[in-house]
Amino acid sequence: MGDPASPDGNVIGHSMSATKADGRSSRKGRNKNTFDIYREGGSTAEILLTVQLVLAARRWRSLLDEKLRPIEQSSARMEAMSAILNSPDMPAQVDIAKRLRIEGPTLTRMLDTLEKDGLVDRIPDPTDRRSKQLRLTDDGEEALAQIFDVAEVYRSRLLDDVDPETMAVVNSFLRGLLAKLDSGLPGVEAAE
Repeated sequence: MGDPASPDGNVIGHSMSATKADGRSSRKGRNKNTFDIYREGGSTAEILLTVQLVLAARRWRSLLDEKLRPIEQSSARMEAMSAILNSPDMPAQVDIAKRLRIEGPTLTRMLDTLEKDGLVDRIPDPTDRRSKQLRLTDDGEEALAQIFDVAEVYRSRLLDDVDPETMAVVNSFLRGLLAKLDSGLPGVEAAE
């Protein structure tokens, strides 16, 4: 059986079994790792998947930012306001940072501008003086509705030929990846 190939025909990997005199495998004399494969212009299904996930997310975010610029909004503002709106009760600032998977200071800067623009209120938490709870203002909800209107046009165009079954499978797959990433990929340390 021949070496598996990537969709573009590049060799995915093959085995060579030379060993150095001290018993260590040389880079040339061991089963090829993903770096060796990639360096030679090949790929693996795993490399392709992770690279394409990153590129698709970047391109979507870039497109969305470009289309939101005329209404003085961005995908980052959309994410923050959506997380606030879609949280039970009034979420704490730290909870929104965790939900968005961003550092606290990054969210703080975002909230500073949203608050200055009258889109978000920060309210002292009655049970914890160090914490702030967040809520969208009426203007914030209106701005978020405008953002969703713009995003929906391009989301529909991007996904118009994806059938519901495929969408469900992809969403399930991505939820699983996010859960693994959120858990810190248990077992990776043991493999290192």
